[in-house]
Amino acid sequence: MLLLISPINTQEAREAINGGADIIDVKNPKEGSLGANFPWVIRSIREITPKDMQVSATLGDVPYKPGTVALAAAGAVVSGADYVKVGLYGTKNYQEALEVMEGVVKAVRDIRDEALVVASGYADAHRVGAVDPLEIPRVAHEAAADLAMVDTAVKDGKTLFDFMDERKITQFTDEIHSYGLKSALAGSVQEDQLELLHHLGCDVVGIRGAACTGGDRNQGTINHRAVSRLKSMVSDL
Repeated sequence: MLLLISPINTQEAREAINGGADIIDVKNPKEGSLGANFPWVIRSIREITPKDMQVSATLGDVPYKPGTVALAAAGAVVSGADYVKVGLYGTKNYQEALEVMEGVVKAVRDIRDEALVVASGYADAHRVGAVDPLEIPRVAHEAAADLAMVDTAVKDGKTLFDFMDERKITQFTDEIHSYGLKSALAGSVQEDQLELLHHLGCDVVGIRGAACTGGDRNQGTINHRAVSRLKSMVSDL
């Protein structure tokens, strides 16, 4: 299981790098769960990140505007992202989600064929009117993406497990693995949930809050000691 840590700037990125994260995931929590950061921030973080460490960039909690999202995806790749993550927030059903992801995959592949595309749904989709998270593996597969992810849309202290039980998470990971793709899980993940996520088939675990001072994704900042502790725990699984 790979450890993905989500910094918002170069200072936090250095902390995540020094802590031994596997993937440096550039995001902007001010704009939502998968809020997009600026191209120059992605570029500056890519420049300070070791070449053997991958950089991910979120495109935002995106609307159902396939052209707009495809253009954002192209910008993320040009800015240096190895992974492009799409939060399917404004897509209400499978067909809308698929249309958005097909555009993203084409935009990314036209620029850099080896870049990876992540289709992300939300465990609490019912709270924001988004597509059912259990549709996301099929969306990722049909769009020719590389990973399917589930996160939480509303960051109010509730975690992934408040909205998806072990059976549903296993259903999610089993389906995406049946397509030969990878699974990513996030949503206010805590240290004591890492072993269970690994057991449930998680390939990439996404964390911000637990890597921040005070465990606060919004008010705290990423700390290399917290990242190192998380990395040690993941490596021991």
